[in-house]
Amino acid sequence: MTAFPPLHQFFDAAALAIVLGGTLIATLLRTPWRDAGRAMRALAVLPRRPFSADPLVEQIAHLSRMAKRQGVLALDRSVITDPDMAEAVAAIVDGEGAEAVAARLNLARAARVERHVATADVWTGAAEIAPAMGMVGTLIGLAAMFATMNDPQRIGGAMAIALLATLYGALFANLVAQPIAMRLRRAARIEAFERTRIVTPLAALAAREAPRPSRGGTGPDPKSGPKSGPNLVSVA
Repeated sequence: MTAFPPLHQFFDAAALAIVLGGTLIATLLRTPWRDAGRAMRALAVLPRRPFSADPLVEQIAHLSRMAKRQGVLALDRSVITDPDMAEAVAAIVDGEGAEAVAARLNLARAARVERHVATADVWTGAAEIAPAMGMVGTLIGLAAMFATMNDPQRIGGAMAIALLATLYGALFANLVAQPIAMRLRRAARIEAFERTRIVTPLAALAAREAPRPSRGGTGPDPKSGPKSGPNLVSVA
């Protein structure tokens, strides 16, 4: 039975530098800096549980009861951590109708999905580039090997670069970059679906609390009281 060679024999700093350095440079050249920064920060999101709208739905129910008892202006004192929901509630306090609030939420959700997809695309691009950088390392190693044919002691190092660069490119693409991209896309799909759950209850709250024309004119509903600027606190 053939023994598996020690793992340290599969390490070559030059081949690793060619693959990782080349992949990084090529990715940065084809990616906006903002998306590249998001792609790195997204690594901290991977261990978290998928986004769930359950806490937001519960908070909307609480806000609805508060507005029904104390008036819509009472929502000014609410602390809302989700930025999309905070913006929607501020619009409700300002008297926007159900359609406007729903459109605002859908626009924010679409923008969020676009950002998440752009982040995943960065890692997808890295997965596409890494094997090509592995081939670049292979060509460099072969060129170095042919250039040192008269020195047998240097041929081994050049051949190691040629072989291991291809290995590193394939491993990085299929075990690192592509899995990260797939997980980010899955998280984006889940969040996009979950955020649709808050549109209907917030639109219903807006429809209930929107100012209505009085019988004698077009003034606001007396129950809503005088308008004031929203004082929502968003800590997201």
